[in-house]
Amino acid sequence: MAREKNKKRKKIFMAFISIVIVIAIVITGINLMAVNKLIKQGNGYNQVEIENQLTPEKDENGNWVFTTDREFKVMHLTDIHIGGGFMSKDVDEKALNAVAAMVTKEKPDLVIATGDIAFPVPYTAGTFNNQSGAKAFANLMESLGVYWDVTFGNHDAEAYSYFDREAMGRFYENEEYKYCLFQAGPKDVDGSGNHVIEIKNTKGVITQALILIDSQAYIKNNIIESIKGTYDNIHQNQVDWYEAEILRMNAENENIDKKSAPVKSLAFFHIPLVEMLDGWNEFSGNNYKDTDDFRFIDGVMGEGGKL
Repeated sequence: MAREKNKKRKKIFMAFISIVIVIAIVITGINLMAVNKLIKQGNGYNQVEIENQLTPEKDENGNWVFTTDREFKVMHLTDIHIGGGFMSKDVDEKALNAVAAMVTKEKPDLVIATGDIAFPVPYTAGTFNNQSGAKAFANLMESLGVYWDVTFGNHDAEAYSYFDREAMGRFYENEEYKYCLFQAGPKDVDGSGNHVIEIKNTKGVITQALILIDSQAYIKNNIIESIKGTYDNIHQNQVDWYEAEILRMNAENENIDKKSAPVKSLAFFHIPLVEMLDGWNEFSGNNYKDTDDFRFIDGVMGEGGKL
């Protein structure tokens, strides 16, 4: 009798496993179709016509450098959230179309996306593959023929994703993407993607420095902390690297033109500094009016339409 029960339980278990395997195969197949369609969409955009398009070159420090005496236009994007799975295919297509429309309209010299390009959250995307969304975006930018760069957010390489930060860094550094300026950065500095892009005039003076910094993801970078939303931040050795880069560029400018130092710089990263929260608390605590230390210039603060 016990033997018959064990046989029955074994049959039920094997049937359950078979159903799970079939479901997994079906979902994988549907995801592959969705990803292929998304990547095909990314490849299908027309190249943006930019008059006198600038072409960067690497200097002796290994940094990308644009040389121009005119204004340099940077388009900043963030949180594009391309799921890259069958459950997010509609919003993914809209996201790619929106980016393409903005870039085509503005014709920037450089596009910088500060994180969460990929959004491989299973309950919204239906996949753990964080490279599929990234590939759709990369193919889009390459089709548009506009120089672009990225920093990582918390979703680009979740603890449960297929690929970690280093693997995603290698993905973006692929020579296949000739318009992508991503660099993993120095190995002795925390994070992946700490690097500098310099804008110089024809005299060789650095007129603007664009500093891209990996603001990390979650403390300990595990699934529990990601669920809790315990965000990490920019580490001290990254701050030290940033300071050293600024001092280096100041010195280079001073050798050419003493009046040109210090170098103007803009920093691009995903997770806000704590000073932004301090400023928001001061602003909201003053009945949403400017204070001596905080001035709200433009835009909307908040999430989900709530201030």
